[in-house]
Amino acid sequence: MPSALELAANLLVASSIWLAARNSALTWWATIAGCALFGVLCYQHQLYADVVLQLFFIAAAVWGLFSWRGAQALPIRQLPSRCLLPYLTAALVIAALYGALLHFWTDAYAPFWDSLVLTLSVLAQLLLIRRYLQNWWCWLLVNSIAIPLYYHRGLELTAAFYALYWLNAAYGLWQWRQWLSPPAGSAGSSVDKSVG
Repeated sequence: MPSALELAANLLVASSIWLAARNSALTWWATIAGCALFGVLCYQHQLYADVVLQLFFIAAAVWGLFSWRGAQALPIRQLPSRCLLPYLTAALVIAALYGALLHFWTDAYAPFWDSLVLTLSVLAQLLLIRRYLQNWWCWLLVNSIAIPLYYHRGLELTAAFYALYWLNAAYGLWQWRQWLSPPAGSAGSSVDKSVG
């Protein structure tokens, strides 16, 4: 039976993820509340890398609030592949190092997988804040790892929500492709999708 804390955290985070796929700036308020609750939940279940991740998400949500506001909001765009590869490599290396640290110095559960969820989520969140389409590919990967991690830790409800997040990431990828601004110098006007 899931706890009230697990249920509340998942409902808030689910709403923030749905709002992100809808390109709504309200995503950041839901993120702050949901991640604060998730931080407590992850600490209780010895998922220490996830606690750090929730703190990062809260800080990133504050940044996102300002980045997605008004006339200064960036358009949806693609990150060139040559730029994405170094970031992805860094996420994998940092996950291995942090996983080793947790493995040798704490009683963390599945420290390497947990660390991979941490670093890839950081990358996905930074891409989301900057409105790069590839954030949804990163979230698909994160959710694919997180579903079995949470399930095997006894957080079945959280695993079920992450399965829904996987579907939402697929929807976000499809939706953002519809709103994607054309490359500079190409025919057609830029997509200026509201972020209300």
